[in-house]
Formats: sequence, structure tokens, C-alpha cells
Amino acid sequence: MHNFKLTILGILIALTTGCASITGSDMQQLSLTAKGDDAKSVEGVKCTLQNDKGTWEAITPSFINVRRSSEDLTVECKKDGEKDGLLKAISRAAGSMWGNIVFGGGIGAIIDHNKGTGYNYPDALPVQMGSSVIVDRKAQETTTAAK
Repeated sequence: MHNFKLTILGILIALTTGCASITGSDMQQLSLTAKGDDAKSVEGVKCTLQNDKGTWEAITPSFINVRRSSEDLTVECKKDGEKDGLLKAISRAAGSMWGNIVFGGGIGAIIDHNKGTGYNYPDALPVQMGSSVIVDRKAQETTTAAK
């Protein structure tokens, strides 16, 4: 009977610890902005965001919901009178993925990987018109931790 209780306790811990597929959304809200060569904000830029889970369109400045994925997010922005802006947002594994591997035996991590819920993009997508930019959540977390 004692082993049965330990087994049940282990299952409960595995199901409730760090599983993004249960607690997280497969969507992430991102802030999309654009700046010109003079570093001033450019409004009304039409942007297309894409990863292996879908394609979304938005006009700057805005907040947009995209589907999370293990694949990077590409952003292509265009406006008459401006050079095109390109941005690549690096996808990073969320902390919940490591919790799934450690406590859940990896099953939750496989589910989160396939659904994309175990990954995050940087919260801000600052497109620089006329340039190609890479943004990484790892740098965002370092900056946030330093504050």
C-alpha cells in the first residue's frame, strides 16, 4: 500500500510540475514596432510574421498573438517610401520544458515540443527598417535579470 501511495504522489507531481501543455497557452502576445533610419518610430508598416505553425499580419505599432513553436519566427515589414525591414526572433525552450524532462520523464516535454507550448519568443519585436535584425529571448532574460 505504501508503494501505491508513492506511485500516485509521483504521478501527481509529474502532472503538475512545469507542464506547459497543461498550464500554458500555445499562443504568445508580442509587441511589434518599427523604426526608420533616423531611429524614429514608423507607424503603419505592414508586417508578415511566420513560423512553421502559421502566418500572421499586423500593422505597426501593435500587439499580435502568434502560435509558439520550436522554430524561429521571421518578420518581414514593408511600407512605401521605406526600405524593407527583416527580423528573426529566436525561439527558446521555456523553463517548463526542463521541468517536464526532470519530473515528468520527458513525456510532457515531447507533447510541449510538438504543440509549441514549451517555447517562447522575445516579448518585443523591434523591426529596423532597411536592416536585418536578430532578437533573442536569451538576451531579454539577461537584461531583465540585471535590472
